[in-house]
Amino acid sequence: MADLLAGRVSTARAGSTVADGIAVSEPGRLTSSLLADHAVEILVVPEAAIEQAIAMLLEIEKTVVEGAAALAALMTYPERFAGRRVGLVLSGGNIDPRTLSVVALRGLAVAGRLNRLRVELDDVLGRLALVADLIAREAANVVEFGHDGLGSSGARSTVLELRIDTLDAEHAERVLDAILAEGLTAELVDW
Repeated sequence: MADLLAGRVSTARAGSTVADGIAVSEPGRLTSSLLADHAVEILVVPEAAIEQAIAMLLEIEKTVVEGAAALAALMTYPERFAGRRVGLVLSGGNIDPRTLSVVALRGLAVAGRLNRLRVELDDVLGRLALVADLIAREAANVVEFGHDGLGSSGARSTVLELRIDTLDAEHAERVLDAILAEGLTAELVDW
């Protein structure tokens, strides 16, 4: 912490951050003095942890918090807080709606609840219905799909690009297994 307060370490990073309200390259003089006088420790957290914290607060607490850096620190450094009573300051509800939607969707993807599924099949009547039925039988939900005959291995085949809702990553694997068991070619695609 002393190096950060003395200005010898910078927290500046390339690109933007969802926690733009606290994204400073170094603490100001007044802030540095207060932190040093009270022996306050500064923790730097990765962007992914802040996004995960925002998504968790939104989903679990139904609370919009712009930075959620305090929860991100708790999740990133659990050993520093183990066995202690911890209070978190949550603030900054003025997050851009577009950013919030992206963070929420990414949170679902990271949790394995929103998945990309690619299925290649013969382009004949009823094949799309078969895939939809297999997904429904596994109690998953199709939220978006695209149909592209150009990206397939032949003129009589097609590729389905689907987004599916599942309970978690294990559930998504069960959906994939059901499709593969039907003899179709399919894969879960990383975001």
